[in-house]
Amino acid sequence: MWESAYRTFTAKQGERVLGFTVVVEEIGKHRPITFAVAINPDGTVRDVAVLAYREAYGGDIKERRFLKQYAGKTGAAPLLPYRDIQNIAGATLSVEATGRAVKKAIAVLRATGDLG
Repeated sequence: MWESAYRTFTAKQGERVLGFTVVVEEIGKHRPITFAVAINPDGTVRDVAVLAYREAYGGDIKERRFLKQYAGKTGAAPLLPYRDIQNIAGATLSVEATGRAVKKAIAVLRATGDLG
């Protein structure tokens, strides 16, 4: 975890926690990619969004059809292309960065005590 701080948000309905969102960055091939990762209280991924993509190639990772495959995954999942995530031709490093970002977001919430 190379960032000095992480932005985290907690979604609540009354006193009940609905989930969390963590903003993280991961290096693609050359430049950082900024992600928002939504995590359910049980530690499963609810959703992933690309907030800023700065690479010249591999922008297909921003597409909903790619990002939806992370829903329901946990930090124990490999989150690797050709294992449990479909790769995008020409975007392998960005696909790997997405998996690292999801794992990082879950780790941040575990470190802060928000997840068990």
